[in-house]
Amino acid sequence: MKLAINFSPFNEDWYMAVTYALEAERLGVDMAWTAETWGYDGATPLGYLAAKTTRLHLGTGIMQVGARTPAMTAMSLASLSGDRFILGLGVSGPQVIEGWHGVSFARPLQRLREVITIVRMVTRGERLIYHGDIYQLPLPGGEGKALVSSARPRPDIPIYLATLGPKSLELTGELADGWLGTAFIPEHASMFFESIAAGATRAGRALTDLDLQVAAGVVAFSDDVDSLIAPRKAGLAFTLGAMGSRQHNFYNDVYRRAGYEDVALEVQDLWLKGQREAAADRVPDDLVLKTNLIGTEDMVRRRIRTYRDAGVNTLRVDPDGQTLQERLMTLARLVDLVKEVNAGSV
Repeated sequence: MKLAINFSPFNEDWYMAVTYALEAERLGVDMAWTAETWGYDGATPLGYLAAKTTRLHLGTGIMQVGARTPAMTAMSLASLSGDRFILGLGVSGPQVIEGWHGVSFARPLQRLREVITIVRMVTRGERLIYHGDIYQLPLPGGEGKALVSSARPRPDIPIYLATLGPKSLELTGELADGWLGTAFIPEHASMFFESIAAGATRAGRALTDLDLQVAAGVVAFSDDVDSLIAPRKAGLAFTLGAMGSRQHNFYNDVYRRAGYEDVALEVQDLWLKGQREAAADRVPDDLVLKTNLIGTEDMVRRRIRTYRDAGVNTLRVDPDGQTLQERLMTLARLVDLVKEVNAGSV
């Protein structure tokens, strides 16, 4: 099992963010991912980090496929990073795609499929002639020319997809090299992996051909477990209530499918009514424990093993701490625990 971190600044302190990534690389962390919401883009920070690191794999977690053209998406950081780049893609949601980018969210899976196909064409060095339901290249009726990328072909750039629904998970199994899972509870891994496996089978592949990477939440160690649970509830309430509209909240849908339907709907309702403290209070303790790596070392060790036994290959984590040094100490403890689990000593 491998570890990944998120690369983003706190209060725009990029120096501290880079220092954290460099120390994570030294500790043996395998990947760093950038987010792309409505603040920073996913690619620019990785260009800077590529110049500072030597081994760390660098991924966009994720680029929103509605925010740029497929050809621009294919013009990646692979060369600049020494082929350490991972192209993470996702559809985002209508609130961001239509509200921030002014692009229709209609047919998101078809768009995702076509973007992947076009990106593969470009990175293989093919002349870009494509006729899909969403993209027509060159644009018919104009002066557009079918071009070949001037960059050296890189047909093996890994593409990871952040997907949640059954159909999008099948698409992941069919087309992607890896999966970026969120709202993931290892005890309910089958609700994700069965769909990914079905898509992989359709493409003549196996589930084990993909890097199954999931967000394992905050990492924090203490014998006082209750003190670690309460601070995590607001984040889950935000996910259930604010990450989408009442009609389209894909994270809320996942937790409902995992058996938390009443909780998910009640938290969402409280949040949308502006009762955010009440929404956080409604989040159950067990959901916090199942979506974060918190507690005693033995508790965290057991959770790592649960993820491994569920079939997860990589854990993406956010070490807790008031200072950079505290975060790195927490990360170092986690690295040691993952090494123990990988060695089969627990």
